[in-house]
Amino acid sequence: MTSPEENRKPEEKEATERKAMREGLLRLALTSEARQRLANVKMVKPELAASIEEYVIQVASSGKLKNVIDDEQVKQMLLSLQEKKRDIKIRRL
Repeated sequence: MTSPEENRKPEEKEATERKAMREGLLRLALTSEARQRLANVKMVKPELAASIEEYVIQVASSGKLKNVIDDEQVKQMLLSLQEKKRDIKIRRL
C-alpha cells in the first residue's frame, strides 16, 4: 500500500510546502491580533490581504524586519493600500 503523500503529484506537494512556509513566516512576523485582522480582511478582500502578506513575507525573508508587526501597523498598511473611494453624488434637476 502507498501512503496518500506518495500518491500526490510533486506540484501539489511543493505547493503545500510553500503554503506551510508562508504561514510559518507570517506567524513569526505578525502578532496574533494582526494575523486575525488579516484573516478578516481576507474574507472580504482577498487580493488586498494577499498583497499585504506578500509584503510582510518579502520584508521578513530579506531580514529587514526588526520587530514583529502589530495590529496598528497592519491597519496602516491597509489604509495605504486601499483605493480611494469616489463619492458620487447625483443631483436631480
